[in-house]
Amino acid sequence: MTRTALYAGSFDPVTNGHLDVVRQACRLVDRLVIAIGVHPGKAPLFSAEERAALLTETCGPVAAEEGASLEIVTFDDLAVSAARRCGAAIFIRGLRDGTDLDYEMQLAGMNGAMAPEVQTVFLPASIQARPITATLVRQIAGMGGDVSPFVPASVAARLRQRFAAHS
Repeated sequence: MTRTALYAGSFDPVTNGHLDVVRQACRLVDRLVIAIGVHPGKAPLFSAEERAALLTETCGPVAAEEGASLEIVTFDDLAVSAARRCGAAIFIRGLRDGTDLDYEMQLAGMNGAMAPEVQTVFLPASIQARPITATLVRQIAGMGGDVSPFVPASVAARLRQRFAAHS
């Protein structure tokens, strides 16, 4: 039996924190599905297609190194619906700090009520990844700062290109 997990988020952009969670998750499962949330009310920096390409490029080698298969999907409904569609028995959620834990516990409770067959697994961020958020990465990049310590090199290059185009 293949153990499948779903890791849902916006991934706008992919950060070293996301890679940290992916590496840990791939050690626990046979198949990891990264689900990109697409919400009409949000205006992401990168399109869903661009985020999928960046996730494939950066997370694919990590999954392969850990012996797990990787799939990238998009969803515009509930994460529990996306989990059911891909046959996931596990939700993967990364935790940076106590603030994340409070929110994630609420989310796990709601998801558990809607989809009791899908177990939430919390993965603590490594020390290096704890301060990294995609929001802060976007802000730093948008102000011309160096985000290379926080994102894969290819993502840093894409951020430089994106913000150079807006200048």
